[in-house]
Amino acid sequence: MNRHLFVVLWMISGAQVGAQGVVNFSTRAGATVNAPVTYLGDNTLADGRFLGQLYAGALNGPLSAVGSPTPFRSDAGKGYITAGGNVEVPGVLPGETARVKLVAWAGSLGDTYLEALGRNVCGVGESPVITIQLGGGTLPPAALAGLSGFVISLGCPEPSPLAIGLIGAGLLWTCRRQGKRSAR
Repeated sequence: MNRHLFVVLWMISGAQVGAQGVVNFSTRAGATVNAPVTYLGDNTLADGRFLGQLYAGALNGPLSAVGSPTPFRSDAGKGYITAGGNVEVPGVLPGETARVKLVAWAGSLGDTYLEALGRNVCGVGESPVITIQLGGGTLPPAALAGLSGFVISLGCPEPSPLAIGLIGAGLLWTCRRQGKRSAR
């Protein structure tokens, strides 16, 4: 009898250890969450070409991608993600506090935020980091309360003619100096 009780207790404790904290990946949830992502230059591009994903982690740990990249809505709720579902945060138990941020990027830049960020600084963006108490287990999934929206710039500013001229002058000066050194 004691052996059976031990096995049952061991299984219950193992289930608690393996449980992960959960957050609801929705950037619009009633009065609690209102974090739209807008696109500078053309606010109509919320047609699935832009993706969002949560980065999360323990209070003292690094943030990493959790869940899957999710397209922004293209209907009346454009600029929002409401179909991200419940996302587990590895290493953080239900009821514990985690750090979370939203990242977004143009899907044409890559399949992941880091890939897009490595290719271009335009067409990507991220929210400030927030801290939330995660749900999971017997607790309802946590809402992204405190998350703020942000703007993604679609066009990178081009350098001014003055800046291009100064860069060219610097290159000419450098080439000229190297030419004088090799003539010696």
